[in-house]
Amino acid sequence: MNHRAHPAPAETARVPAQTRSGETAREATGHPAGTPAARGEHTHCESPIPQPRPAVQRASVRGQILDALRTALASGELTPGEVYSAPALGERFGVSATPVREAMQQLALEGTVEVVPNRGFRVVERGARELAELAEVRALIEVPVMMRLARSVPAERWAALRPLAEESVRAAAMGCRATYAEADRAFHRAVLTLAGNEQLVQIAEDLHRRAVPLRGGRADLMADAGEHAALLEALIAGELDAVRRLVAGHFAAAG
Repeated sequence: MNHRAHPAPAETARVPAQTRSGETAREATGHPAGTPAARGEHTHCESPIPQPRPAVQRASVRGQILDALRTALASGELTPGEVYSAPALGERFGVSATPVREAMQQLALEGTVEVVPNRGFRVVERGARELAELAEVRALIEVPVMMRLARSVPAERWAALRPLAEESVRAAAMGCRATYAEADRAFHRAVLTLAGNEQLVQIAEDLHRRAVPLRGGRADLMADAGEHAALLEALIAGELDAVRRLVAGHFAAAG
């Protein structure tokens, strides 16, 4: 959620290479895995049992590429304002252009890239005003929900979220914005999940992805993660005034 973070060098995400658009080597020869490759291996005139093609493999590759692209965006490896083509990114990740194009279309729906006809996809640039507007929208959604949960959720359920708050602190200490963005998102997702509203969780996550900035440093990440820990302790203690102050300040600083 933090909008002050600055990228530290992050490792380039890698995705296993495809074999002919997701086919295995055995499938590429026309022999599905698990069936004999040579003639005459079937006995008693039995027909070979058709093996289903791994239909989920392409979706799996697309999902891996989507995760890799999100990491590259959060780390600043993909530069705002730059246009990237699906074939070039496919070569970079060792896959065909098709799963890259499909993943980029998903990112376009999320608002982190935009389609440039006949060229590829441009990484969206967000100025200070747009980031502040996104922070305001997040606050309008999340602050009332957190305050309602603060009055109704028992202390032991808040205490169960301590590992996520601690993970965000560890991620901040690493100084990697991409790693911290995921830890931050996981913490907020867990808090909002307590409301039992999946639509709310999805909208909040979409806003979070749009709001990842390309500024700030490790100290900003540490400060943001520290706010997670302080907020959680206030929720566990049932200190509503402290919760209100912390959660409002959390989003105000983000903008």
